[in-house]
Amino acid sequence: MAASAPLVQETATQPELTTDMIVVFGVVVLALVFFLTERLPVDVTAILLIVILVVLEPWTGIDPATGISGFANEATITVLAMLILSGGISRTGIVQELGRRMAAFAGTSVRKQLFATVAATSPVSGVLNNTPVVALLVPVVTDVANRGNTSPSKLLIPLSYASQVGGMLTLIGTSTNILASDVSARLGTTYPELHRFSMFEFTRLGLIVALVGGLYLIFVSHYLLPERVPPRADYLAEYAVSDYVADVAVVPGSPLVDGTVGDATEILGPDIDIVQVVRDRSRDRDREAGADSDSTPGRAVAPRQDLPLTEGDILVVRTNRDAITELADIPGVEPVARPQSVAGLSTDADAGILTELVISLDSRLVGDRLDPEAFRDEFSAAVLGLRSRGELVSERIVGKRLDVGDTLLVQAPPETLDRLARRGDMIVAREPPQPDYRTDKAPIAVAIMVGVVAVATLEFYPILIAALAGVVAMVVTGVLEPNELYDAVEWDIIFLLAGVIPLGIALEQTGSAAYLASLVVSTADFLPTLVVLWLFYIVTGLITEVISNNASVVLLLPVAAAAAAGIGSNPFAFVLAVTFAASTAFLGPIGYQTNLFVYGPGGYRFGDYFRVGAPLQLILSVVTVLGIAFFWGV
Repeated sequence: MAASAPLVQETATQPELTTDMIVVFGVVVLALVFFLTERLPVDVTAILLIVILVVLEPWTGIDPATGISGFANEATITVLAMLILSGGISRTGIVQELGRRMAAFAGTSVRKQLFATVAATSPVSGVLNNTPVVALLVPVVTDVANRGNTSPSKLLIPLSYASQVGGMLTLIGTSTNILASDVSARLGTTYPELHRFSMFEFTRLGLIVALVGGLYLIFVSHYLLPERVPPRADYLAEYAVSDYVADVAVVPGSPLVDGTVGDATEILGPDIDIVQVVRDRSRDRDREAGADSDSTPGRAVAPRQDLPLTEGDILVVRTNRDAITELADIPGVEPVARPQSVAGLSTDADAGILTELVISLDSRLVGDRLDPEAFRDEFSAAVLGLRSRGELVSERIVGKRLDVGDTLLVQAPPETLDRLARRGDMIVAREPPQPDYRTDKAPIAVAIMVGVVAVATLEFYPILIAALAGVVAMVVTGVLEPNELYDAVEWDIIFLLAGVIPLGIALEQTGSAAYLASLVVSTADFLPTLVVLWLFYIVTGLITEVISNNASVVLLLPVAAAAAAGIGSNPFAFVLAVTFAASTAFLGPIGYQTNLFVYGPGGYRFGDYFRVGAPLQLILSVVTVLGIAFFWGV
């Protein structure tokens, strides 16, 4: 097996390409393919990497103990604890209240709305993981836009980007920073300049990046972003619901009479979903058995499977165009003419609230095929439409495989919307009417978070111990219930970290990182060191767009450190460039999870991210590289 062979300044020859390196490069390529194509969920891909690395131990050097070491790694456990602490803060409603207060003065001015969005997002993202911050603020910012008669499309991408630049204010702002700190500490055994990051190691540069990025988002971004979703959007029109929703009446003698919604679903077929049942209450009162019938509401939204049906009931059904034309041929029901708009589908808030649900990163719905009937039974919400990758699914939605960032148009009673908003695996794109926050615990939650930061900053104990102690304090004080600990964790991130950490170790141990670095070193013959540093930033940013930010850090930090040593530069400067670039992915929706969260609610196209993100990426690349050179030298 090849030993670790870091480059030093005196090294003049390129390391020899060995069989070990070829095998490890093959594993890296395989990982990139799976991350890019998303053929497997990211957590499953991470487990697969562990298996492959251990099976190929003679070449990778990864034995079983090293293969699973990522699960016990300090970075992994720290990220887990910080996600729980962020979950505790979110249960108190502090972030949402901050967003509302900052937006109160915004009015109809787009710049004031953007200022409120950036000012409420960036600072908070410096001390809370920015992923849940964006999830919490999506409905707040959407409501700000609607109240100010502004398209939500003008504010939601800036929300995501503001959280990313804010995440670079402290060590705990993103999971990427924590992972980069751990990798830097491990590389420190080879490169003395490298060490574990302190809490505010790069805050001075982070402040500059956040300020420049914030000014760009406030004064420039709205000129580049189109109005994909109109202000106070009519969801029914946006999702073309009228093309796929029809009313049918239960006729006399129908086999549906005295049956249930479940019976009707079987008769109508799997392509037809009953989203509402409308009943004439006055007719019920005239019946002799009125006591039983009158207990059924006049309009049932997302009706239960056991809801009884009677003669004359109107079933509001969602299906595809072909099935709508075939409704007239189904025995026992008769299509009902509808005047103009979707008259049968009540949008009265008392009957049911129309809203969007965004599938989040750790949702158990990711990878499942959409079954509107099962969704209705489990969540008491009727699915009316679907956007996937920002595009409206205009035909059959039954059986469509769901992915992160997909957006469902649903109608649900107010109490159901409250319950959905409390779930950790879906983002409700509008604020619930009766939010259930533990506001009385807010001071305690803030005190715990301040204590964690203080202990880690003063280095009384490592950030890992401080964060775990904070988790215990959250439970003991009642900020979080014990069963809520697991819901607060984005488990796919934890598994991703556990999977890519041994891959990074293999890159180092086999000399693969040094080999790649030697290719970069060759460019130093005709490029200034500052330009080489800038190229590392750009390459990291591009790679992050197609794989996860955490994976790009693990793969590129060893290469960056070795390249810096090879050209006689400061390895810490190169490590910082990679860390900042991996945490700011602006070119598309795939590179960073917060970009996916705003994809559906903003109605965005893929190119919208590039249109506003490419100039920002270029500006921040120059600002970051010059800042690193000024503060730490190259």
